[in-house]
Amino acid sequence: MTILASLARAYDRLPDAPPFGYALAKIGFLISLNEDGSVAQLIDLRTGEGSKRQPRALAVPQPPKKSAGIICSFLWDKTAYVLGITAGQGKRLDREHAYFREYHLAALEKSEDIGLIAFRFFLKSWTPDQFISLGWPEDLKDQNVVFALESDRRPDNTFLHDRDAAKTLWASMQAAASGEAEVCLVRGARLPVARLHPSIKGVWGGQSSGGSIVAFNATAYESYGHDQGGNAPVSESATFAYTTALNIFLAKGSRNRIQIGDASTVFWADASDVETAETAQEIWLAGFSGIDETQQSERVRAVLEGLRNGRPLGELDPKLETGVRFYVLGLAPNAARISIRFWHESDFAGLARNYQRFAADMQIEPQTRTPFPPLWQYLAETAVLGKRENVPPKLAGEWMRAILTGNRYPLTLLTSVLMRIRADREVNALRAGMLKAVLIRNFERKETPVALDPDFKDKGYLLGRLFAVYERIQEAALGGNINATIKDKFYGSASAQPRKVFSAIDRNAANHLSKVAKRKPSYKVTLERALSAIMENLSPADDPFPASLSAQEQALFGLGYYHQRSTFFQSRETEAPEIAQ
Repeated sequence: MTILASLARAYDRLPDAPPFGYALAKIGFLISLNEDGSVAQLIDLRTGEGSKRQPRALAVPQPPKKSAGIICSFLWDKTAYVLGITAGQGKRLDREHAYFREYHLAALEKSEDIGLIAFRFFLKSWTPDQFISLGWPEDLKDQNVVFALESDRRPDNTFLHDRDAAKTLWASMQAAASGEAEVCLVRGARLPVARLHPSIKGVWGGQSSGGSIVAFNATAYESYGHDQGGNAPVSESATFAYTTALNIFLAKGSRNRIQIGDASTVFWADASDVETAETAQEIWLAGFSGIDETQQSERVRAVLEGLRNGRPLGELDPKLETGVRFYVLGLAPNAARISIRFWHESDFAGLARNYQRFAADMQIEPQTRTPFPPLWQYLAETAVLGKRENVPPKLAGEWMRAILTGNRYPLTLLTSVLMRIRADREVNALRAGMLKAVLIRNFERKETPVALDPDFKDKGYLLGRLFAVYERIQEAALGGNINATIKDKFYGSASAQPRKVFSAIDRNAANHLSKVAKRKPSYKVTLERALSAIMENLSPADDPFPASLSAQEQALFGLGYYHQRSTFFQSRETEAPEIAQ
């Protein structure tokens, strides 16, 4: 199923989605009118307190796609159009308000509905200077405004655009503006085609006015004499459905989206019953977003825990194994357009198996305080200063695609982690986990250890362990008087070109061991045994310190360093913990 068809089908299952021809918009204020068009009162619809008050999401007649021209919404808009008032310079303020006024007077000319007549009276009598005389607050400026008839507002809070006459008029206006009928690429039937598709909002880093997935705004993108939406005929109903669903998924506070690098990622499930679909979505959200899993239902927690322990999905929840389709869509901004970073559709059972494989790949000992960190924490370890805007371009999308499909991880993941380790001189659990994952999946090193393995004989791993022991010897000898350890000075060169530095480090270690002997002779013996155990496996005949290490060997170096180094901190009560032999 295509992206647009999947989203259009998802719209049909959304419980609170606005009907065709309407859209959710952020509305700040309501102007209630008397039947003669005079203002009854101004009502603030925002929630919250102080400067953090947020507009209310209301279903209103779908706004037109605004560009540089002057065009307005039906029965609502921002104050520049509705009242001729703005907080900015308003270089075209008079034209915007005049357009709103004339557009509605023409549309409502023949209406006999008392609510629409009252709105017509209001437009004829309103002047911008009344904003001051009525004592309206500055907060009103540039907010979206809707209207209501005071007699309707008091009993049931019916807005002007909710009146039957307004709905009928809006439907006829839409029908009159419909394009020619063609075979819709989504519905498969002859229907009026949308010339312009509504904007998609909420993509991180995108334009505040929104962007488009389908757009043809230059002759270079057109063919066979078609213009705009005629190049890819999608009906108005299908266009409305897919954009509405996507905007709901991308909305602030949505539980159908997470941010993965520069990719705003939305996901949804299709199942025979709503509860099973929501469970699948919550499992996916908890698995990748880092939300408080204790707040999830018992069903979600049980399935997620079982998956992480390697149990099959059918054993945990048979309903999730069959009949659940799952969709994941990654979006990134590209000027006025929106790029598709990745798109994946599969049975939830297949997705669960790939998640299990990913969790096993990333397993490392000792682990982080959070046993299963969210993906964004891993990505932050690949970025300069740990900022998500510095994550290498396309890495997030390529990595997520590999996780979803079970394919190899992008090699940029390996190079990015190695570069950050050399730059920051830090090998933590997250970075070690990523190194191990790439080694297992990309280089088929299935034997790569999860925890310290004294029997693992790979040279890169042994050199990393050896470097960690040398660092510990230095720390034991100098104590708190050390400004920078050998890791701070030589990690990069030791992991890439061991021959350059290991001989010098070894000579210094002999001096440091003599100091350790004076402070704690028994610990000196422990350190010497650890050195001997590692050096025995680095046979001199086999060039113990090679001139260079490949990227794969550097990853093993980092993993060996992390495992060996971590043994020093496994027990805070032990002054000088034993080192694994």
